[in-house]
Amino acid sequence: MVRKVGMVHSVASLVPIFNELSAELLSGVEVIHLVDEGLLKDILASGKITPGMPRRFGLLASFAEESGAEIVMLTCSSLASLVDAAKDMVNVPLLKVDEAMADEAVRLGARIGVIATAPTTLGPTSELIEQRAALPGKKVKVETVLCPGAFDALRHGDTETHDRIVKEKLNELMTRVEVIVLAQASIARVADQIPENEREVPILSSPRLGTQRLKEKLESLG
Repeated sequence: MVRKVGMVHSVASLVPIFNELSAELLSGVEVIHLVDEGLLKDILASGKITPGMPRRFGLLASFAEESGAEIVMLTCSSLASLVDAAKDMVNVPLLKVDEAMADEAVRLGARIGVIATAPTTLGPTSELIEQRAALPGKKVKVETVLCPGAFDALRHGDTETHDRIVKEKLNELMTRVEVIVLAQASIARVADQIPENEREVPILSSPRLGTQRLKEKLESLG
């Protein structure tokens, strides 16, 4: 019997990224993808989680469950709180993609930088890091950095401007913290352009770490 997991995305372009990671890390596991780009558009417009969002995410997660998924992972950091809000709507575990990244950041340092191009991801990611640090009783200082203009540039297809802005902010942030967390999966591509010998501190992104955690959770189910 083929094992199955579900992934709920708020950006369609993340599907191939997670397909590639799943092929590497979840060999033999079928991945059921569900996409609702309206969720991200709504939170960007309102600046907050609106009352109907948990139900929408819960429905998507339930669709994955009905298709046989044993675990469902939400891949959007901006919407991470929906996992807690919708957990009673399904009978399978729900997972935040950036939980493993937050745990690794806490393990690596006390001065943690969080960088994003969309303001809606800064708060949820910072809060998650603080929550995960509180579990072992570790004190951390989180510094958040927004990359002004980068998100709009990417929306208009100007990847060159987007990448330049993000790189500048990453290089500045590296001088002030012990580890950097990328609050959006879309920034990982830019971080990959920075050579290892120029990285003054570790730079963490959620897709790989999240998929590894998903594998661990699946294995723990037997």
